[in-house]
Amino acid sequence: MSSSLTAIRAEGVERRFGDLRAVDGVSLEVQAGEIYGFLGPNGAGKSTLTRILCTLLTPSAGRATVAGYDVATQPGEVRLRAGVALQEAALDDKQTGSEMLTLQGRFYGLSAKTTKARVDQLTSLVDIGSALDRRIGTYSGGMKRRLDLALALVHDPEVLFLDEPTTGLDPVSRAKVWQEVRRLNQELGMTVFLTTQYLEEADELADRVGIINKGRLVAEGSPAQLKRTIGTDVVIVTLTGDVGSAGRALESLELVERVEINGPTVTLSVSDGPSAISPIAVALAQVPQAQVVELSLRRPSLDDVFLSVTGEHITDSDPFVAGASGPQHPQRHQETQSHQEPQRTPPPRPPLPRPPGSSPRAQDSSATWPPWPPAPCAPSPGTPLPSSPP
Repeated sequence: MSSSLTAIRAEGVERRFGDLRAVDGVSLEVQAGEIYGFLGPNGAGKSTLTRILCTLLTPSAGRATVAGYDVATQPGEVRLRAGVALQEAALDDKQTGSEMLTLQGRFYGLSAKTTKARVDQLTSLVDIGSALDRRIGTYSGGMKRRLDLALALVHDPEVLFLDEPTTGLDPVSRAKVWQEVRRLNQELGMTVFLTTQYLEEADELADRVGIINKGRLVAEGSPAQLKRTIGTDVVIVTLTGDVGSAGRALESLELVERVEINGPTVTLSVSDGPSAISPIAVALAQVPQAQVVELSLRRPSLDDVFLSVTGEHITDSDPFVAGASGPQHPQRHQETQSHQEPQRTPPPRPPLPRPPGSSPRAQDSSATWPPWPPAPCAPSPGTPLPSSPP
């Protein structure tokens, strides 16, 4: 493990595609053992920055390090220490989950014994054991996501990158993925860099959140800190009868900062909504000429934060695209296609250092080791895997 307390650092990172700045001067730090939520609408630059940090794209300007290693000049060192689960899972439906995990271990130069031990560990850690002997083509969407997560963990990385891991999943499958992410962070102390467009996901999982819009980091902090920047909680009371008398009674409460009356509705601004509910109810009970129909509490959300810093709701933001062709799927990130990168497969990288106990073949300078991202297709069922150290 790296001795540095900073697991990820970006300093003025830019990525340009022609005249388009997909990432525009982003600087951030993620501490070791932290879950960092990278929040933004489709096309904001989330996946582009993630690909830079994973060494799949080279920054046009600026510098970034992962586990203390430069992503542009030391990509091999970064890859040995980073696990990556991108939106496009590289799964072969004809293989079983066990075969894919074993093949992934071989890609990283692990011995057969080490790979088996690691797969056994991941079986319980990622809750996928019951499906490992089935072909991946029979898996549900949620099960495929969990297998993809397990594949990213085979080599025991320090930092885990998850690019919109729950996009397209049903609520039950989404909750299971959240559970696995929490477990990895809490039990293993793993640093997680999570990109998402789901406000609830960032609020539920992240220790800190960075909000990106049109390539720029526009806000950063814990979910609670960001929501506090919006201001007060709001208590909404719907009444019948003498609404004016009820409003005057509520104005006399010290904890109420502002009162607005609109027809039968009284809106109160308070600093701490939960603790204000009881005093407000008592005050209203002392106004017999007004009867409470409904009382509700609304607290600032991350959508309020996004609205405050960008002027629009995250769900209403238009994709930041230029020159894209073809229809855009409403629930799938299209940054790669929109930016029209010249090729889908990243260029070959220098060979990576051989981990202790791995085969000397891994240092053959004629091949990049391990493949990055892993090869999407494995041998057909029953085909012997490449030999490896016992």
